[in-house]
Order: sequence, then structure tokens, then C-alpha cells
Amino acid sequence: MPEPQRLGGEEAMRRVRAILEARGLDRIEPGPVDQAPAPDEPGHPDYHHRQRVQVAVNRWTTAVPYRYQDAAATHPDITAWADRATADWRSAGFLVLTGSFGTGKTHQAYGALRRIAEAGPDRFEMIAITAPDMYGLLRPGGSDRGHEAELKRLCRIPLLLLDDLGTEKISEWTEEATYRLLNERYNECRPLIVTSNFPTRSDDGEDLSDRLGGRIASRLSQLTTVVVLDGPDLRRQLRSIA
Repeated sequence: MPEPQRLGGEEAMRRVRAILEARGLDRIEPGPVDQAPAPDEPGHPDYHHRQRVQVAVNRWTTAVPYRYQDAAATHPDITAWADRATADWRSAGFLVLTGSFGTGKTHQAYGALRRIAEAGPDRFEMIAITAPDMYGLLRPGGSDRGHEAELKRLCRIPLLLLDDLGTEKISEWTEEATYRLLNERYNECRPLIVTSNFPTRSDDGEDLSDRLGGRIASRLSQLTTVVVLDGPDLRRQLRSIA
């Protein structure tokens, strides 16, 4: 029995082409190859959107107190503001939530930030702080970073919630610190959410202008969505049910 012959590379390819040509297979065009990633694979927009949502919601959860972990924005003006902040944060302006004690201002504010996180923005960074805690950080010795570093951090964070503004009595120092913060965010068109028990303007009682000074009230009135939350004290209702 003769030994099988080994063909060189060129000779082998020549014979293969001859065989394919004889069978009419040399004219078959290769079909298209689908190399697009599936929705659950890296490279697909849906995959990366889910990744952004997960990162943003995790950051929101870390920054939000336990009591407000189920916060959701339900007021139409608040959800509309959150959607604007998601689409173009520089055009959102400030959101000021006013109303008496226990009307859900803080809950709605955290809910607005959650709505932004769940939209999966390219960048989600937030700080939520009460006004008294902010003043504590900004006072000399209030932070290891130093009060100027803390102020810059609050000015530059993409999303800031300043809760209970106006609870601290006005002084030259608090007015200056608050004005610097609001003015910087106003000039750089960075979103800000403010909650306060005091109205922005009032003819028959104390308002934010009285509590914070005219310069600050003026900044809050420009490019601002003001939402008044009224109704019964929700905290008292919950205590009565319990």
C-alpha cells in the first residue's frame, strides 16, 4: 500500500480550490456575521445603562438616612424638576420645598434625588446635609479638612440637598457662608434642593428673606422652582396610628 503523500501549503490550497470550483462552491458569498453585543453584554447601550443605574442607586442609598430609604417623589412639579436635572443638570435651577412641619418636604427631596439616580445619569454624586450640620462643618475647627475645603466641596458637588434652611438664627457669619454657597452654585448652574419651614416670601409672617437676608432670598428666587407642600403633619398622623 503506497504511503500517503503530504502536500505543501500552496499545493493543498490549489487542490481545495479546484475541488470547490468543480462543485460550484467557489462562487458562494460569505454571509453576514452579527458581531453586535447582546443587551446583557458589555458594549450594548442597555447593559451600560443598567450599570450606571446600579452605581447611582448605590450612591443614593449610601447617602440617605435609613428613615428615607423608601423616599419617592410624587409631586408633579418635583418629578418634573428631577427629570430636567437628569436631562440637563445645568438648566434645572434650584428646587425649593417649603411648608409647615411634617408635610413631607425631606421625603420628597430625597425622592427627587432617587428619581435622578434611577434614570442612570452619566455621573451621579450627591451630598445631603441639614443647614445646622453645614454651619457646623463650615465653622473654624468644624472639620479636619478645614472650613474652606468643606465649602468648596459643597459648592462643587453635582447634586446638593440642603435640608431645614432657616432654622438657625441669622448672623453676619451664617449669611455670608450661605450666600457664598448659593452664589457659587447659582453662577455655575449646579442644581440645589432646599427645604425650609419658612416661605420664600410672606406679607404677614416671617419668611426666608427675614431668616437669611435679602441677598440669599434673591438668589433663591432666581431660576427656582418653588413647591409649597401643605396639609396635616404626617408625623403626628403616623404617631396616632401607631
